[in-house]
Amino acid sequence: MEADDTQRLRELRQVVYREFVEEGRPPTAAEAARRLQLGVEEVMAGWGRLHDEHVLVLDEDRVGIRMAHPFSARQMHFVVASAEQKWWGGCAWDSFGIMAALGQQVLVATTCPGCGRPLALLADPEEPPPEPYVAHFLVPAARWWDDVVRTCSTIRLACGPEHVERWAAAEGEQVGAVVDLGTMWRLGKVWYGDRLHDDHRRRTPEEAAAVFAEHGLTGPFWDLGDPGPGPRAG
Repeated sequence: MEADDTQRLRELRQVVYREFVEEGRPPTAAEAARRLQLGVEEVMAGWGRLHDEHVLVLDEDRVGIRMAHPFSARQMHFVVASAEQKWWGGCAWDSFGIMAALGQQVLVATTCPGCGRPLALLADPEEPPPEPYVAHFLVPAARWWDDVVRTCSTIRLACGPEHVERWAAAEGEQVGAVVDLGTMWRLGKVWYGDRLHDDHRRRTPEEAAAVFAEHGLTGPFWDLGDPGPGPRAG
């Protein structure tokens, strides 16, 4: 890839993240084009490449931004708020990711899928939350990008493991991986801490596997498998 091309893709990525951070939503292609002094077609082509490389997630029609992890353009079970702004968190992991990317305290609000009880916690980069909640991953790691929006929508916080089992029984699903809140907090910090940096790059599957192992997330569920021609790590 040419150096100018790499820089242009970086700018197209960063304009999305800046808008999410400052306005709580992604820019339209026309807004990004004005900010970067590009044509709309060039913006869409660049976003398409970033989508194919799993850097951004486009809507089904590939016209607008659906997600730029850890931010979502639509409601997905989580509301994350600072003193100045509010965002939709893509999932439990992404909600801690917003905390990590911003490097500041945020309030995370959601509901338990097992009982419907409202759950709230203060996510602080300096210390893990004390609540006894757990995070549930339904989709195995090797399948995350088959339908990444569905994957994110099923990474939920629950009151405890028994509430995950209650939800799974009601939905006819198998319990996936249940992760304690401290591990979820640490994983969010490591995974998303540099997400807003200009020089951020995606992890390779090998690097991602090392991060999972470092946090005790091992076994078949966390095996990224054969990544094929495109990247699978986030």
